[in-house]
Amino acid sequence: MENVTFAIVINKISFEYVRKRLYSLLNRKQYMEVKFVFTEQERESSKKIITRLCNGIGDSLKDDDFENIHKYLETAIGNNHIHRDVFGLNPILNALQTAEIAVDEIGLKRDSVIAILLYTSVLDKNADLDTIRNTFGESTAHIIHGLVRIHDLYSKNPVIESENFRNLLLSFAEDMRVILIMIADRVNLMRQIRDTSNMQAQREVSEEASYLYAPLAHKLGLYKLKSELEDLSLKYLEHDAYYMIKDKLNTTKKSRDAYIERFIKPIEEKLDAAGLQYHMKGRTKSIHSIWQKMKKQQCGFEGIYDLFAIRIILNSPIEKEKMQCWQTYSIITDMYQPNPKRLRDWLSVPKSNGYESLHITVLGPENKWVEVQIRTERMDDIAERGLAAHWRYKGIKSEGALDEWLTSIRTALEAGDNMQVMDQFKLDLYEDEVYAFTPKGDLYKFPKGATVLDFAYHIHSGVGNTCVGGRINGKVVPMREMLHSGDQVEIITQNNQKPKRDWINIVKTSRAKSKIRLALKETQAKDVLYAKELLERRFKNKKIEVEEAIMSHLIKKMGFKEVSDFYKQIADEKLDPNEIIERYVEIRDRDFNTNSNKIAQSADQYNYENPDEDIVKQNEDVLVIDCNLKGIDYSLAKCCHPIYGDSIFGFVTVNGGIKIHRTDCPNAPELRKRFGYRVVKARWSGKGSSLYSITLHIIGNDDIGIVNNITSIISKEEKIVMRSINIDSHDGLFSGNLIVQLNDTSHLDALVKKIRTVKGVKQVDRI
Repeated sequence: MENVTFAIVINKISFEYVRKRLYSLLNRKQYMEVKFVFTEQERESSKKIITRLCNGIGDSLKDDDFENIHKYLETAIGNNHIHRDVFGLNPILNALQTAEIAVDEIGLKRDSVIAILLYTSVLDKNADLDTIRNTFGESTAHIIHGLVRIHDLYSKNPVIESENFRNLLLSFAEDMRVILIMIADRVNLMRQIRDTSNMQAQREVSEEASYLYAPLAHKLGLYKLKSELEDLSLKYLEHDAYYMIKDKLNTTKKSRDAYIERFIKPIEEKLDAAGLQYHMKGRTKSIHSIWQKMKKQQCGFEGIYDLFAIRIILNSPIEKEKMQCWQTYSIITDMYQPNPKRLRDWLSVPKSNGYESLHITVLGPENKWVEVQIRTERMDDIAERGLAAHWRYKGIKSEGALDEWLTSIRTALEAGDNMQVMDQFKLDLYEDEVYAFTPKGDLYKFPKGATVLDFAYHIHSGVGNTCVGGRINGKVVPMREMLHSGDQVEIITQNNQKPKRDWINIVKTSRAKSKIRLALKETQAKDVLYAKELLERRFKNKKIEVEEAIMSHLIKKMGFKEVSDFYKQIADEKLDPNEIIERYVEIRDRDFNTNSNKIAQSADQYNYENPDEDIVKQNEDVLVIDCNLKGIDYSLAKCCHPIYGDSIFGFVTVNGGIKIHRTDCPNAPELRKRFGYRVVKARWSGKGSSLYSITLHIIGNDDIGIVNNITSIISKEEKIVMRSINIDSHDGLFSGNLIVQLNDTSHLDALVKKIRTVKGVKQVDRI
């Protein structure tokens, strides 16, 4: 920001001496003609301001302050470091004007004035902070340091409209006087750019004043400066609207003031007669406020009801607050007709932020609408001291500690403090927050300790996944580098970069952690797919057919609980595919007896009978028959052997019992056709924990090794018991029936799927 601030200085030196020395600087011909030229008007204006400043703070200056200021300004002019800004304004005069506002309107003193005048000298390297500290003291140097930091912040071309920028601005300032000086500077700049031809720059300054500095001024209790900033912004941004409202207000100013007096006088008489203690404030809304209401209500100037605003503040004990407020309301509405639609009762139900008041709009003399606000001293104090300040109680959320801190500053201002107390105000509110810029000026907020990698993932997950480092303020840094407020960060990426698991320990934000975990999961899935394809190609090259049962056995034997971990090791080149193939062949030939060199042994007459007794059906299973009937005697049909999970129906037998059949039972169509009246609905309920017998018919190549593989699979399955297996062979093929006991259809489906993967098995069917 150009001409953010300068500083005024005055001290205990004699007024005449100060004035003569400054005048001599203004009249130096060589500087005016060769280096920097004051116009005659600027020279006269500067002399008048110097006179007023000397009268204002002359007593607070030290004996050698002016000599030192004169030296620095003279050096700056001599080095040709003083130039007019984009508006053609004289920076020295501008600094003097800013200083005058800071002294008269805010109450700043010596240290701030010196900082305003000498800030650019430090910025242009005509002086350093150590020299300033030794010459003018720590306080002055601290203020200038804050101004320089703010200048550096603006040099990054930030997006001012960013909601984070104000917080960053406050944290950068370090000393509240820096913010106060900036407000004074912006007020002065807005006053001076009235006739500029640089309309674009004027618009940018106006938007910034409206968005950033006016709210700050309001929170600090600088209501006059806040209104001026808003009105001037409107003047430059909405020229026609501003002058329309201004002209209409000017035409009625005298009559309006007189009207307010006429409106108030009878109210005062009634309140006095009622014995109430109070004071009143009468005002006309600012041009900016009127314009905002016109836009909000979508009406013309004449449609603004509360053009006149009266505030009645009662000095009332807490126990009588509501009573006296409503008493005042009654007095006013007895005299003037109220508009019920405009009644706002925040006495009975205060706003969530604590705001309490009673707002009414009444029709006063000459049929003009006037807004009246009724509240007590306590309520007014709450509303005025930041908890529910006007611009916030209309919907903007409180910022907790920040509001408290700014309120304490405002209290000092309102108390007429000489601002020495400002030395103790340091902004530690954002010690847990960091604000960093993109090269384009976008501003992002991070927790303290956030790194370059956090910044990368905040921009985009693709940027984070390929991040290899960054540039902070132009300097190349690793991705682990921590961010600091005000840093401008540029991310460096590489296409071949992939997220690593240890990145989770680098980042601070939960957003970055979750994106890293997601990226790792996606990368792992791709790696597994790649490894599977690689292994399959190697098997195919060696003309070895992969069997799922053998591969699963190998993976478990190698100590992997998850198949994905096995393939991840292959993708990471920690396992050699050739070695895996060798171990696979070894297991296949040894444990599964499928060595191709071995003569196939016939499976003819292979029989197996489990000597164990039949396992009795348990009672945990519940079979629901017909209309939710339970506990009915039933048996499972031997023609189809239904198990838990099968689609079933019941058939009432001659002896009264119920047989349970599968819906796809071979006998089902006949039963339904001939004895449809004996068919009842049935369904499984509860949890399948009993064991049911089923028969599988298997056809495959005639080789006893296949049978061994099948029985090996069954033996490894939990909750599956093999009861018997009978094999016959014919023409190189075997066929046989396998009887097993299991819990439900899910176990059955899994078993059939695994048997079908055995090399040589042609067909598996349930009988």
